[in-house]
Amino acid sequence: MTTTSTWPLVRVVRDRDAGLFLAGAVVSRFGSSAMWLACGVWVKGLTGSDGLAALCLLALWLPTLAGPALGTLADRGRRRPLLIALNLASALLLLALLAVGSADRLWLLFAVLVGYGALGVVHDAAESALVAAAVAPRLLGDFNGLRMTVTEGMKLVAPLTGAGLYAAYGGRAVALLDAATFVLAAGLCAAVRVREAPPEPPAGHWWERTAEGARHLWRHPGLRPLVLAGGVTMLCAGIGGATLYPVVDSLGRPPAYAGVLYAVQGAGSVAGGLLAGPALRHLGDRWFAAAGIGLFGAAVAVRAVPVEPVVLASSAAVGIGLPAVLIAALTAVQRETPAVLRGRAAAASDTLVFGPNVLGLAVGAALVGVAGLWLLLPALGAVLLTTALVLAQRPARPARTAAKSMS
Repeated sequence: MTTTSTWPLVRVVRDRDAGLFLAGAVVSRFGSSAMWLACGVWVKGLTGSDGLAALCLLALWLPTLAGPALGTLADRGRRRPLLIALNLASALLLLALLAVGSADRLWLLFAVLVGYGALGVVHDAAESALVAAAVAPRLLGDFNGLRMTVTEGMKLVAPLTGAGLYAAYGGRAVALLDAATFVLAAGLCAAVRVREAPPEPPAGHWWERTAEGARHLWRHPGLRPLVLAGGVTMLCAGIGGATLYPVVDSLGRPPAYAGVLYAVQGAGSVAGGLLAGPALRHLGDRWFAAAGIGLFGAAVAVRAVPVEPVVLASSAAVGIGLPAVLIAALTAVQRETPAVLRGRAAAASDTLVFGPNVLGLAVGAALVGVAGLWLLLPALGAVLLTTALVLAQRPARPARTAAKSMS
């Protein structure tokens, strides 16, 4: 079977371990997406506060800032048993939400969300490292693209499920659903067949071991530009995200119309994820990422035009373009990092790429009231297009050659 004659989904599913990892991603992302929406609704229902409801997302994202430190845990032992333990620990942690029945127990809900986020950081780092060991290199790009497709696809389905379950049975029912998905994900992970070498005894100071992942990213000529471009892209994505409701207002639509734009963007991301594997093989990491960032930048700039078809097309283009640099960076980190460092490098990469998104949300909230859409969105588009041009200037030929060799 050649890699160019079969759809990426078929090729990934036919690989036993890749298929199991993808099934685990489907299950866990479904539960997490349902829980993400339900927590905000739960807090809103208990307190009536929009501000406290918004803090749910911050609580989930906060541990990402400690990614390099948490990532060291993914390199201390065998990753498969660690992933099984992390899934089961997440399930147990969610059961603590059964005790949340009134506003005076709200502290417990936020504590669970922070712990949930921290376990997720370690899980993602260990999973990234184990995938690189268990999945054939020629399938990494396809797998990461499909995992992005799964993540975005679940955002279209799971929140509605979570909202419906919450409306019918309350937040505890959603917590039980999410816990069940983690137990199922643990079982799927246990079925993965991968031989892991015994971990090397830790050497050096804890801080030195923590910094090794970030140091590897910075020193690697192929990884550094991808991670930096990813951070800039996500900073702009955060700022642009704050303009969503002003864009909806410019169309004369009610706030609920934002859900339509989210759905169109999600559909674009699903399509982009399916195309990511073949595009990576043909373009290489940096040109694929640059093309995606360029499309994202152009889409952000034209979103300032208050014409509904233009805004809808922009949302679809954002969905296709934005994930490209994320998929390219993740695949490159998995491929170009020694096995002993993969957990720390993946966690450091996530912090450097996704951390700026939190800052961007705050900056965007401040700027949107000062700068109009006609100034802010084209400016963001210009920054993104410049980032794409810089990234494409000197493509990393070794990385491109390695990517093409997977075909």
